[in-house]
Amino acid sequence: MPMSLPLRADFDAVQSRAAAKKTKDGPQARRLLALAAIYDGASRTEAALIGGVTLQIVRDWVVKFNADGPEGLLDRKAPGQPSRLNDAHRAALAAVIESGPMPAIDGVVRWRLIDLCQWLWEEHGVTVAKPTLSRELRAMNYRKLSARPRHHAQADGAIELFKTASPPAWTRLRARRALTPLG
Repeated sequence: MPMSLPLRADFDAVQSRAAAKKTKDGPQARRLLALAAIYDGASRTEAALIGGVTLQIVRDWVVKFNADGPEGLLDRKAPGQPSRLNDAHRAALAAVIESGPMPAIDGVVRWRLIDLCQWLWEEHGVTVAKPTLSRELRAMNYRKLSARPRHHAQADGAIELFKTASPPAWTRLRARRALTPLG
């Protein structure tokens, strides 16, 4: 039967329980209490029952605890997949967005996400999905804003003239009723 990994010698059951009591992270407290039971002489199987896990997970806790102490038993965020865009791609993308599209060359009058995905593929050979590119652009402080369309021959002041409100019909009706006697 293989020997189990020993726990750190600079900790004991009292210190583990004190760290469990002090922490605000429930899973870390459960792990510390299971390790405190091992310090008290309980078997790894009993510690697994206390922690509600398997023996392999208790072994993983021991390895993390030995390496980093109580902080090693905190849940960490998984690193995830690295970004497909590097700093050079982001700089080129920012330059293209700032300069805007050229309709004769790019075939569009404003950049859409799908157009920028296509540009990245053509220029850099990088495949990026629209939602991913959207997140990247938001991280670069770009927003999905487009200018309100304006007709090239629109007269100045036409919008303000259109926006002037005429009195509603019900106010004219009320005035007319006030003048006519009921009868």
